[in-house]
Amino acid sequence: MERAKVAITMGDPAGIGPEIVVKALCKADVYEKCIPVVIGDYEALNDAVRFCKLDLSFNEIKSISEAKGQVGVIDYINLGYLKPNSWEYKKNSVLGGESSFNYIIYAIKLAMEKQVSAVITAPISKESINMAGHDYSGHTEIFADYTKTPDYAMLLASGNMRVIHVTTHCALREACERIKKERVLKVIQLADEGLRLLGVDSPKIVVAGLNPHCSENGLFGKEEQEEIVPAIEEARKAGIKVFGPEPADTVFIKCKGGLYDVVVAMYHDQGHIPLKLSAFEYDSATGKYSSVSGINCTIGLPVVRSSVDHGTAFGKAGEGRANEQSMLDAIFAGIEIAKNKFGSKQFNNY
Repeated sequence: MERAKVAITMGDPAGIGPEIVVKALCKADVYEKCIPVVIGDYEALNDAVRFCKLDLSFNEIKSISEAKGQVGVIDYINLGYLKPNSWEYKKNSVLGGESSFNYIIYAIKLAMEKQVSAVITAPISKESINMAGHDYSGHTEIFADYTKTPDYAMLLASGNMRVIHVTTHCALREACERIKKERVLKVIQLADEGLRLLGVDSPKIVVAGLNPHCSENGLFGKEEQEEIVPAIEEARKAGIKVFGPEPADTVFIKCKGGLYDVVVAMYHDQGHIPLKLSAFEYDSATGKYSSVSGINCTIGLPVVRSSVDHGTAFGKAGEGRANEQSMLDAIFAGIEIAKNKFGSKQFNNY
């Protein structure tokens, strides 16, 4: 089987993106499955190799077809936003926002033109992107806008724990107002699609309630009765294996234990907190994360996008101590999703 060509966006140069990218591309098993091409800036990539003390070289290319895909050699497309010492680690900036935004747009274009099978994204700073004049709350919304996708959802995964969100980047008060039958139903459908793309043949989907104890039959709210239950019932009629709503304080435990394959979370932190409790481990003695695993992917797009499940980590940027496991997870997940989405023939011909 031919290897997939994947684009990896470098992320904000002031964060840990360049570091986790070069660390991940030291691994031989990455090159057994794909030909990775970094979309970013040479200066930041080279600096990451320097302070991480890695034995890597670079191959600048102008088109994806020129990529060699050799272990120890990073194929990259240099967009030239950065000059030596033109950025500062650990700080938001217009330069960081403008450069990282344009890495993404370039990679989306490659994916839409079917030059790459998947786009793997390193973390960006939402503040920097908005400082640069780009009014987006994250990767998810950028990909949806530039691929003209009206219905999409964020899916996070780490081992047995998988969550998909009805709402994401908005105020909590607004999130509650967005819990409508049509959106809940759409996310249930996207959960079914997303799990199949990740290789789960017959997904068991469970929907979390919004209110404590799923509102106790309306005692603590009406959203379950008026919006969530009707969406579940309609999804069942369509043949989707969906359960709930179940109280959010126990449903994630059941998913982690394997009773369900994915939880439909109502808002950002309801899904992110249990996922990261499962995927991250912090050692207070060393001040380091001993595990930072998991992926973030956008379901519903015409292209494949998977990402690390963490932010720019400005606090440790430029120091060589970032953990690349989530980047490796994202690369392998992107390859799997692309294979299941496009099929072997189209997948191999990219």
